[in-house]
Amino acid sequence: MTGRIERIRVFVKVAELNGFAAAARELGATRSIATRYVNQLEDELGAQLLVRTTRKVSTTVAGRLYLARMQTLLADLDRADELINQQHATLSGELCLSAPVSFGQRFLPRVLAGFRESYPEVLLKIHLTDRFIDIIEEGFDMALRISGPPEDVSTIWRKIMPIRRSIVASPGYLRTATPLEQPEDLSGHAILGYSHFPGGQSWKLTHCRTGEVRSATVRHGFESNSGELIVASALDNGGVSLLPDFLVRDELAAGTLRRILKDWAPPEIWLTAFYPPYEMLPAKVEAFTGFIEEQVRSFPDMSGRVVV
Repeated sequence: MTGRIERIRVFVKVAELNGFAAAARELGATRSIATRYVNQLEDELGAQLLVRTTRKVSTTVAGRLYLARMQTLLADLDRADELINQQHATLSGELCLSAPVSFGQRFLPRVLAGFRESYPEVLLKIHLTDRFIDIIEEGFDMALRISGPPEDVSTIWRKIMPIRRSIVASPGYLRTATPLEQPEDLSGHAILGYSHFPGGQSWKLTHCRTGEVRSATVRHGFESNSGELIVASALDNGGVSLLPDFLVRDELAAGTLRRILKDWAPPEIWLTAFYPPYEMLPAKVEAFTGFIEEQVRSFPDMSGRVVV
């Protein structure tokens, strides 16, 4: 045995058993080693921790104070070791995940095969919904969300990456609509609204170069909790929409949708992983989160701004 922690562990055991011989037997060491370790610890601390007599060993005042603190420390260390061992032993079983519908349909199929190959003993059970589920109440191991800053104080969370968004409309709609040159112009247009957008019918936009912030009151001519349906409605000349770039990348590249108000950015939203209040993330949850983080950055359409 070597190191400060080992010397502390020997001292605690000697103090608890009131003897070097008994402590050495329980620790699988010799009495001479136990004696040397405690002597070294006392030298390091510059204080006597034990009173040695021919009949027994007892703690000094300093020893009793040190013993109480070190018993707690060693218990925490042992618990941490136990948790880590459990983590490595449990990369198996079910992992129940909630994810947004459009993100799940467009992105998750690309990564699930790779995850299953790397972790064949983990059974993924994925529930797609744009509703902000109650992770604890509904029994999920984790959830992926695309939203503004987290407000759920009952869970823990990890930001994975920012999600870029664009204000878009179809060329057909723009040909007949009034010009859109400033944020205030949005008030005169039909807005295809996303039900879970935190801004509701007031959009706050920031100028990309000057940092100027303006608010625009918008009118939802249509609202849905489905990003795919909003994209389809925008393609059908239904109005103006604010959507993640990964949902409209192909349409922008093809010219069937166009970005408008290009110099103005909406509030930042993130792809975020949410968890129940674990003391430590289970191994399968940590593994899936790490896999998602690695994979999501390899696809530029998740965060890269499409310039059209």
